[in-house]
Amino acid sequence: METRLSSKGQIVIPRRIRQNHGWEPGVAFTIVEDGDSLILRPLVAKKGVDLSEVVGCAGYRGEKKSLAEMDAGVLEEARRQAEKWSR
Repeated sequence: METRLSSKGQIVIPRRIRQNHGWEPGVAFTIVEDGDSLILRPLVAKKGVDLSEVVGCAGYRGEKKSLAEMDAGVLEEARRQAEKWSR
């Protein structure tokens, strides 16, 4: 497969390659020099996470706890763990 560098410094990536990789117009790349070769790596946009997607992800199904109750529970477990490791 062959392509040429245009007078503007552009290279056409053949359709078959673009389709195989799912590259649409506007995809951004990082170019890595490797000796006499170039490696194109598409930049993957990081998808933001909406709070509603992660609320309740710990699987707790019980009664809602206050901040003071949660702090007390963490402290109690820390004491249990400290006891366990001090034996």
